[in-house]
Amino acid sequence: MKPRIKICCISSIEEATMAIHAGASALGLVGPMPSGPGIIDDQLIQKIARWVPPPISTFLLTSETRAIDIIAHHERTRTTAIQLVDALEEKEYELIRASLPSVKLIQVIHVQNESSVDNALRTSEHVDALLLDSGNPNLLVKELGGTGRVHDWACSRRIVDRAQVPVFLAGGLHAGNVRQALDAVSPFGIDLCSGVRTDKKLDQAKLEAFFRAVWG
Repeated sequence: MKPRIKICCISSIEEATMAIHAGASALGLVGPMPSGPGIIDDQLIQKIARWVPPPISTFLLTSETRAIDIIAHHERTRTTAIQLVDALEEKEYELIRASLPSVKLIQVIHVQNESSVDNALRTSEHVDALLLDSGNPNLLVKELGGTGRVHDWACSRRIVDRAQVPVFLAGGLHAGNVRQALDAVSPFGIDLCSGVRTDKKLDQAKLEAFFRAVWG
């Protein structure tokens, strides 16, 4: 099965159009973050999300960690999915589910060491999918994505093999290493931002090269 491809850090309808025409099945729209690329305001997120045609999914990237704030963020943006880039307490998932039963929840796991595998498997019981990235939420200014760094794919493969939900792979992926990543991890989907951008703008040539590398 061909991996699903999510292009993140979409900043305009023009970029959304470019990504969809290239073959993306999901788009990432980045809300307020302590650091990282691609941040746009909630009004623009909603505008892009309303424009995107089905069956393309729209992911709201939120750094909120309380259900009440996550629900409010979604109400301002109206995406089809919520990508939780920071850790939540278990009770918060139940509150979000009760309020937004039709919205898919994707939890980011920042793969740092073997403990990330156990964390991912515990968390997978509460969400619709996992997304494995290379941030560091333990820093004074949290890194919650968009680092352009590759993490330990061996840990990621252990998560893919044992998780009961689909797993996306992110972190430093580009046309030159994506085939190696797919062979090593065998994820459900691929997520990327910087690997298809030049000067922070979506690059048509890099986008086409990436899809060629994935699909042959």
